[in-house]
Amino acid sequence: MTLTNTTPRPLIAGNWKMNGLSAALDEARAVAAELDRQPAAARVAIFPPATLLHRLAEAVEGSFVLTGGQDCHDKRSGAHTGDISAEMIADAGGTLVIVGHSERRTDHGETCQHVAAKTEAAIAAGLEPIICVGESLAQREAGEAVAFVVGQLRNSLPVSLAGKTFNVAYEPLWAIGTGHVASVDNIVEMHAAIRAELIALFGEDGRAVQILYGGSVKPENAREILAAPEVGGALVGGASLKAKDFLAIIEAA
Repeated sequence: MTLTNTTPRPLIAGNWKMNGLSAALDEARAVAAELDRQPAAARVAIFPPATLLHRLAEAVEGSFVLTGGQDCHDKRSGAHTGDISAEMIADAGGTLVIVGHSERRTDHGETCQHVAAKTEAAIAAGLEPIICVGESLAQREAGEAVAFVVGQLRNSLPVSLAGKTFNVAYEPLWAIGTGHVASVDNIVEMHAAIRAELIALFGEDGRAVQILYGGSVKPENAREILAAPEVGGALVGGASLKAKDFLAIIEAA
């Protein structure tokens, strides 16, 4: 990606999902140490499980590695056993949060309206949200992928985002953790549609929103994906768990 003075830096975000015990902090430290030695062109963020967020934030403090939460509740506090608020993420050292990940939408029945409320909570807490959208294999095979994703995006973005910093991640459900990757043509088509919708919703500010691709991003395919038009970074799953693989993807940006 060729950067200009007005082009935001790519964002490479590592989503650890429900993986990682204390020993995994060494992988984050290794990433931070390498980026301190050789700073990357991209911004880099790690999203560990909530049990590690505070310790990971402390482990990489002062480095080029940002940290964030994998999800947040749409309320600031209250009787919501097992949930974590955006303010708690910020208090633990996080500066970003993922909302609307397909695994939350599918496994927990989260609607676009719910995702929009979480996004508002993230902005109120001073966090930078990554809002996820993506279609199923059945929707793609039926020729409904673009229309579905654009509608999902529109309904997941609250008007309070106007003028704020946020990111969108396109993650085709059929390519998450399966080893399958959308073709570059698929990615370019979808990211162009997402960009058009962002501009329709937020005017010129919509041009500055980074659109990440997520779906089995690996060192072997990262460079080709990240070079595609309107790809402003990657939401990386399994490959972010090992410093060597994650650093290779970061370098590709």
